[in-house]
Amino acid sequence: MAIPYPPHFTLSSPGTPIEPLPLTQDDLKKIAAYKAVDDFVESGMVVGLGTGSTAKHAVDRIGELLQQGILSNIVCIPTSTRTQEQALSLQIPLSDLDSHPVVDLTIDGADEVDPHLNLVKGRGGSLLREKLIECASRKFVVVVDESKLVKYIGGSGLAMPVEVVPFCWKFNARRLEEMFGYAGCRAQLRRKGCVCGNGGDDDAYVTDNGNYIVDLYLEREIGDLKAASEAMMRMSGVVENGMFLDMATAVIVAGSGGITVKDKV
Repeated sequence: MAIPYPPHFTLSSPGTPIEPLPLTQDDLKKIAAYKAVDDFVESGMVVGLGTGSTAKHAVDRIGELLQQGILSNIVCIPTSTRTQEQALSLQIPLSDLDSHPVVDLTIDGADEVDPHLNLVKGRGGSLLREKLIECASRKFVVVVDESKLVKYIGGSGLAMPVEVVPFCWKFNARRLEEMFGYAGCRAQLRRKGCVCGNGGDDDAYVTDNGNYIVDLYLEREIGDLKAASEAMMRMSGVVENGMFLDMATAVIVAGSGGITVKDKV
């Protein structure tokens, strides 16, 4: 059941309410992220900080609550250099998995969520560090807007990322394309312009770990997701893939009708 949003009115003149403005996609992301922090983050926790436009709002909220004294004694582990820089600017205490091998909670976004709460992540380029930290988490709460819900993994028609070593990346891109040829797979090296918005930059995008990303575009379902993931990980030169299977504890979805919380069955 969706939880409705509280009404927000603008005033045409003092005391005269008019219809609320429509919520943008970023508004929805912010609502979901704030709910995740307010409902799940507690003082004394070790918290994983996700990467991307939705997770950015969660980091902002944690910083705000720390500044207000509502939260205290929080230690956070960022999933990317981008998130690390944001957290430091908000004076959020940071650490790593070497010092805190068990994470109480990670909050992150997702690029796709299927009906079984399987995810595609990594279109922002941080899939390896995200998976490391989220696998070490007791709880993994995903925050998305309703546009990220799909019938099956790959169903958006957008990229399923695979992080590969730069050496012979074309060889591995061809092998990945052939592996999922039955699903109409097309493999493409990610360029800097795809991430930075600079369409003229054709240099390969390089992850925080010094690797490349090959994006897979699928026309049909790939079938057994676990088998597909394991097959990719057996390939020499493949570092990680963007399928996050059976990992999410809960998914908070913000849509036009309110917030829906989907729990792992």
